[in-house]
Amino acid sequence: MFGCQCFQWSRIAELLPPDTKTFSLPAPIPTWPQGQGFASGVINLGELEVFQISRFEFVWGSNLSQDKKKGVTFYKPVGIPNGFFSLGHYCQSNDQPLQGFVLVAREVACSNPEVAQICNLDKSPPLQKPLDYTLLWSPDDGSEENYDSCGYFWLPQPPEGYEAMGFVVTNKPDRPELDEVRCVRADLTDSCETHHLIFKTISKLSKVPFRVWSLRPCHRGMLGKGIPTGTFFCSSYWNHGEELNIVCLKNLNPSLHAMPNLDQIHALIKHYGPTIFFHPNEAYLPSSVAWFFKNGALLYKKGESDGQAIDPEGLNLPSGGKNDGEYWIDLPSGDNKRSLKSGNLESAKLYVHVKPASGGTFTDIVMWVFCPFNGPATLKVGLMNIALSKIGQHVGDWEHFTLRISNFTGELWSIYFSQHSGGIWVNACDLEFIEGNKAIVYSARSGHASFPHPGSYIQGSSKLGIGIRNDAARSNLYVDSSIEYEIIGAEYLGDGVVTEPCWLQYMREWGPTIVYDSRSELDKMINFLPAMVRYSVENIFNKFPLELSGEEGPTGPKEKKNWAGDERW
Repeated sequence: MFGCQCFQWSRIAELLPPDTKTFSLPAPIPTWPQGQGFASGVINLGELEVFQISRFEFVWGSNLSQDKKKGVTFYKPVGIPNGFFSLGHYCQSNDQPLQGFVLVAREVACSNPEVAQICNLDKSPPLQKPLDYTLLWSPDDGSEENYDSCGYFWLPQPPEGYEAMGFVVTNKPDRPELDEVRCVRADLTDSCETHHLIFKTISKLSKVPFRVWSLRPCHRGMLGKGIPTGTFFCSSYWNHGEELNIVCLKNLNPSLHAMPNLDQIHALIKHYGPTIFFHPNEAYLPSSVAWFFKNGALLYKKGESDGQAIDPEGLNLPSGGKNDGEYWIDLPSGDNKRSLKSGNLESAKLYVHVKPASGGTFTDIVMWVFCPFNGPATLKVGLMNIALSKIGQHVGDWEHFTLRISNFTGELWSIYFSQHSGGIWVNACDLEFIEGNKAIVYSARSGHASFPHPGSYIQGSSKLGIGIRNDAARSNLYVDSSIEYEIIGAEYLGDGVVTEPCWLQYMREWGPTIVYDSRSELDKMINFLPAMVRYSVENIFNKFPLELSGEEGPTGPKEKKNWAGDERW
């Protein structure tokens, strides 16, 4: 049928990853301060309650080469509490420790006062068994010798008005039991989309590619209600842009009862707050906003030549509105300018914004760091390193990283590292820890992009070794965010719980706009390069972000898309 010969096959017993390890944080998770529903294990979504399962039983695995780390493994959840039901199976590549989850769900009685106003008594039950399963794919070629070594991928067929949440994988051709999973009533679900490609193969007999992706909700960010269930999507015929045949859950409980309260937020930061290391040769260090204002930063208004001193709390900054170009902040002249550019590490702190993620099943702790100046870039072309005179520099630099915490357990799940016009999420198992469960964040020299490990990172083509250098290393220049921080926003806690600083409402630029011909500087360098690399270098330069074409101070944290939205990933 599909031809098992396309894989490196062995018997099921041999397909078990020999060194499969489950990941756990370096230190135990503490007992958190008392609160509503944070880290209680169960989260109420309205008519459903969900529980996070991180224990799995091996079902089937595949390797496309002799390197078993390049394989992929499919699991079913185990240890499901009484009354809860599986929604689908889990998949993970073998190149990292087993760190994942799937959600299991149970119905909530509408007599429960917490959900009485949400429940619709005229609706059918929230969960139903599938009517049947459709076999989507298997590498089984029908031969007896492959009977015990092939995987079978099944899509639950939901009753009318219900949606499938995930796939079921078996290592036998027999249909799964109808009781294996549950389908969810359609109004309790939200759309989702494919994210990372986990696995791809092409059968020798059918010549049809089979692919497996991770999933994420379409509606993300602070106001998004979509909840990832931890399952995967697979298909042989699906094309990008087409609607998926499985969905995510939706949080219809407006109370967000699983989010941490203020005491729990402080406890989380003290337990997980990373240490940010700056490069040993960093010339442009961070400072507090108050230090920046006190030591000479000036507010300019369009049409006026003289700048105005800024109150240390930002009381005289224009509040609200939008970035209309009417105001901007700039450095003073003379020695004060040089001093401000250098920053002040002793005053530096992390400015923290706390918000719901994944429909309130996770908490994002966004940590903003302010640097008075972003230094010029360094260009790498092969073995050559060229210091640029202006390109990349600007007054005022807001950078951030984000801790994503599971609201089921209070466990650190991943950290987002912001890097210029993008960034990456790094799972906890791939982080570097300095003490207990406190990770390390490396801030790149001059540009302050954040990275999970030391090294020299290329913004451009790492394959060709051409692009802007981002050098990150440990040094004696650091800020411990578990100590030096200030919470500036947590809207879900309600009015008056967190007092936002006045400067947070300043929506204009934190530096002047200066346009210069960066292209001419780059073209001069291109002309000195060997002819064989000029074309490649020129193509890469054309893809550089606009921030390298002139000086333009950034807007503050609240003007960034990720203040209310999700990170760029």
